[in-house]
Amino acid sequence: VQLQASGGGLVQAGGSPRLSCAVSKRTFSMYRMGWFRRAPGKEREFVAAITWSGGDTYYGDSAKGRFTIARDNAKNTVYMQMNSLKPEDTAVYYCAAGPGVRVREPNEYDYWGQGTLVTVSS
Repeated sequence: VQLQASGGGLVQAGGSPRLSCAVSKRTFSMYRMGWFRRAPGKEREFVAAITWSGGDTYYGDSAKGRFTIARDNAKNTVYMQMNSLKPEDTAVYYCAAGPGVRVREPNEYDYWGQGTLVTVSS
C-alpha cells in the first residue's frame, strides 16, 4: 500500500489549501484514514480521521471548526480542506491508513505517506 500526499506549499495566513492523499490499494475503502502533522520541534499531532464509509469524522483540537476531512472511495483518495490557516499550522502533514479503531493513535495506522509541507506565512 502506498500513500501519496500532495497539496502543501507556502500559504498566507487565512488561506484555504486542500490536501489530498492518493492510496494505491484497491481495498482503500476498508481502511480508516487519518491526517497527522509534525511541526518543527514538536511531537506528531493528530489532526483528523475518517471511517471507511465516511460516516464518522474525528478532529484534533487544532482542527475543529477549521479543517474538514472527506474521502472518495471510488478515487482511493482522502482530502483535507484547511481553512483560516495560522502560522502555527506550519508543519509536515502526513496521511495514514489502517484498520484500527483508535483513530487518534498513530500506532493504529499501518501505512504512512511521505508527508507534504505546509508553510503558513503571517
